[in-house]
Amino acid sequence: MSELVVEGLRARVGGQEILTGVDLAMSSGEVHAVMGPNGSGKSTLAHVLAGRPGIEVLGGSARLDGVELLDLPVWKRAQAGLFLAMQYPTEVPGVALADLLRASVSSSDDAAEIESSMRVEAERIGFDEKFLARPLNVDLSGGEKKRNETLQLGVLRPRFAILDELDSGLDFDALRLVGARVEAATEEDSVGVLAITHYSRLFEQLRPDTVHVFAGGRIQQTGGAELAQELEDTGYERWSDAPPAVASSAKLPADPFAEGPFADPFADPLA
Repeated sequence: MSELVVEGLRARVGGQEILTGVDLAMSSGEVHAVMGPNGSGKSTLAHVLAGRPGIEVLGGSARLDGVELLDLPVWKRAQAGLFLAMQYPTEVPGVALADLLRASVSSSDDAAEIESSMRVEAERIGFDEKFLARPLNVDLSGGEKKRNETLQLGVLRPRFAILDELDSGLDFDALRLVGARVEAATEEDSVGVLAITHYSRLFEQLRPDTVHVFAGGRIQQTGGAELAQELEDTGYERWSDAPPAVASSAKLPADPFAEGPFADPFADPLA
């Protein structure tokens, strides 16, 4: 069994502290929902765990099976078993989805098996196979991009998947297929899921074991699946005293790879 443990995680962007001490522990096959008001730091948590450039970690730890993720570059975090389905998937002209997946799997995997897996996953979520040969996310609708992310999750079979508003941009039928596929991943491959969302509709197919209320840059309350519906019914007013985590001056660029997808956040820009 795998375990993802976050302790005392603090981070800032542009001089503004966004994460103010996040504590979270989850195991293989579990679904943890993170819900909270806009600007509370939910996406920043996802970005810090995945290793996005431009965010300064102030303290704390994030360990996957005892390995400190915060010490690793992005690609090694992925290699360790962490997957991020982005809120705004990046377009990558010139790189086909199929080529990306072939390059992402270990060299010991049989090429024919990967090809078969891609086609099977496309069918499971109603994703046209023609998109496998298309440049990654280029000219795709928002819903198609989210199916694209789900297909990658199905093929790569990570230990833990962070879903940053996977439900946004999906119509009812697409949400049903995508939610069911992620739920199946928790059962078939014991994938642990950290699902960031505003709405409980995602959980009609993807059943949460634990729901966290995120406000003021940290988890304020934890409960069972019923908490998700309660939040949708009542909102987040009870946490209105929690200071907003994101000031306008601290927002990250809209493009998560504004300096290029392979930029080294620790490199000397004058070197």
